[in-house]
Amino acid sequence: MSEMTLDEKIAQLGSYWVYELLNGTTYDAAKVQTLLSTGVGHITRVGGASNVKPAESAALTNQIQKFLIEHTRLSIPAVIHEECCSGYMAREATVFPQAIGVSSTWDPELVRAMSDVIRVQMRSVGAHHALSPVLDVARDARWGRVEETFGEDPYLTASMGVAYIDGLQGKTLDQGVVATAKHFVGYGMSEGGMNWAPPHIPWREMREVYLFPFEAAVREGKLASIMNAYNELDGVPCGSSKELLTDILRGEWGFDGTVVSDYFAITMLNTYHHIARSKGEAALMALEAGLDVELPFTDSYGSPLREAVQSGMIKEELINLAVQRVLTQKFALGIFDNPYVDVAKVDFDTAEQRQLARTIAQKSIVLLKNDNHTLPLSKQLGSIAVIGPNADSVRNLFGDYAYPSHVESLMESKHQGNVFNQPLPDDIVWSDDFMSANSILAAIKAKVGAATKVEYAKGCDVISDATGGFEEAVRIAKQSELAIVVVGDKGGLSDGCTSGEARDRADLQLPGMQEQLVKAIYDTGTPIVLVLVNGRPVSLEWIAESVPAIVEAWFPSEEGANAIADVLFGDVNPGGKLPITFPRSVGQVPTFYGHRPSGGRSHWKEDYVETSVKPLYPFGFGLSYTCFEFNNLSIAPAMTGIDGEVTISVDVTNAGERTGDEVVQLYLHQIVTAVTRPLKELKGYLRVTLEPKQTRRVTFRINARQLGFYDRDQNYVVEPGVVDVMVGSSAKDIHCTGTFEIQGVKTDITGKKVFFSQASAT
Repeated sequence: MSEMTLDEKIAQLGSYWVYELLNGTTYDAAKVQTLLSTGVGHITRVGGASNVKPAESAALTNQIQKFLIEHTRLSIPAVIHEECCSGYMAREATVFPQAIGVSSTWDPELVRAMSDVIRVQMRSVGAHHALSPVLDVARDARWGRVEETFGEDPYLTASMGVAYIDGLQGKTLDQGVVATAKHFVGYGMSEGGMNWAPPHIPWREMREVYLFPFEAAVREGKLASIMNAYNELDGVPCGSSKELLTDILRGEWGFDGTVVSDYFAITMLNTYHHIARSKGEAALMALEAGLDVELPFTDSYGSPLREAVQSGMIKEELINLAVQRVLTQKFALGIFDNPYVDVAKVDFDTAEQRQLARTIAQKSIVLLKNDNHTLPLSKQLGSIAVIGPNADSVRNLFGDYAYPSHVESLMESKHQGNVFNQPLPDDIVWSDDFMSANSILAAIKAKVGAATKVEYAKGCDVISDATGGFEEAVRIAKQSELAIVVVGDKGGLSDGCTSGEARDRADLQLPGMQEQLVKAIYDTGTPIVLVLVNGRPVSLEWIAESVPAIVEAWFPSEEGANAIADVLFGDVNPGGKLPITFPRSVGQVPTFYGHRPSGGRSHWKEDYVETSVKPLYPFGFGLSYTCFEFNNLSIAPAMTGIDGEVTISVDVTNAGERTGDEVVQLYLHQIVTAVTRPLKELKGYLRVTLEPKQTRRVTFRINARQLGFYDRDQNYVVEPGVVDVMVGSSAKDIHCTGTFEIQGVKTDITGKKVFFSQASAT
């Protein structure tokens, strides 16, 4: 740093889109010389914002690094950052189920295996920094980005997030990829469920619910990067909050990584939030808050920052601090020693990686209803009608941060105007080749016997008022033994999408005319199996009451159709559980299981005038083709100290005739505390596989400090008292209960938090 000029320091805090350096898909030496002559901090999405194939991506990265090393004064390589919410967001990379589906597996080891694949694929093409995982706690289903989250519960989100970080960052960063937890913080609880709108979250709830996954990521996951949220908190935009980005993050939690801006967030302090009079003042606010790198392109951290330093508005020492963090991370990544990759060794979407995508998709599927054992289906049915806008759509299997949907958004930006006043790609196209996957229709046809007649009708679009396809759909349903109706969302950021970033909804019914389509098929009298391919909870009260079988598949991505067919026809027994509550009506939102004593009902008559306050489907819910019994709960010791441990064990038996998975869920509640506490809090879970009639004993080791909370003096404490123990198969379905007691005196355990229990099965 002592050798660096001001321009060279400032360059390390900025970034450029890859297409700013290209002519079409070809490296442009003149553009590179113009933009990178003093170096650069990050390059944005070499794979994710171009049409290059994996080997081309690796070669392009090598060219960029070669220029920086051989043709800049200090030879500082760039960090290449990419998106990877559901797999590395690049052409031909493995696409896993969207995050809300991954969370439905309730299996952190699968998450760790998934992010390890992402690490291997990204590193092979020279990418070092991932803008995932999303750790927003999502309790408002109207918000478009619910699909990118791990759901409504801070414990589940934290445990999934830490597993994701473990796999992505690896044992050491020189072989790993920097994980970026986002969006810090409160982003998913906005006014009206609207993107970028302010949340209204009390201090204690912010700490115990919304900050909890981020704190666990830093303390337990050794998180290397964090990204600010777009929103403001009580008038202070997160990107300008020293309280968040320095006092809490670095001061309290000991975070020593880099803070990167969400795209355009620094300039938005001037143009959107209107707390800065200029881009230079926006840069000052962001740097003072602790924000190190501007993404996705250099704007406020470019000439406005330089001019602010030269005018005396910004001290160079402030820049030095951010540059030190950026360079420290570059050394940790090993890119000074190994800036290049071997293009010949790039190998994406191998058979093993593809099988993992299928396994995760299979385990993510949640069976919501199965009256009269409608499922699994016989492969020898005489006739099946496959109906619905998502039945023969490969594209709609993918969520919003998958490569096909993001190419769409870049093309829309190019054709509709430059909303963010950013550079746009000259030459990017969309192709069906970007999606190497079966449709659900194709997967069903491949699954059934040769004698089974399968007919298809789209019926309607995902989002349209047109009903012209109803007649054909009704006709084939009447002629078939069974109708598989596949409905839901289209995930993405473009105008035709119904789920995803900036695609917020005021209504949680099925979009367009899909509910009317289901009603039309139902009225034929043909039995229906409803398959939901969607990104957020939907309100389906009459469908839930009337349709005999309902399967939630989320956005299962490239192996999703095969996984759905596996479940429908019994090759796989579904065992996924909901990571988020399904409301009956949008009027219940936000609805979640972890409410306090006065929540969850309207006092004193309990229900709404129009409907029940109870959810349509509770958090943690999911059926199976077999059934399970819980017995013999034991809790030992019955009394423990503030720093003590309690062992909670229960027998789980597969009482049915099929092998299946059950997720054993442990909820705790301290009965009397100085401030009100949620009536149930998830504090442990374990997914177990059981053969028919097999019993396994599931054990949780709980530390009393997991019962910590913020008291009236805003200290993090554990209090003595009696704790309710609830073990079950969902937040509603509790099968065994008991208690233990914490003894001693109220104790401040700040800095001594315990985030997770230990679970095992014998």
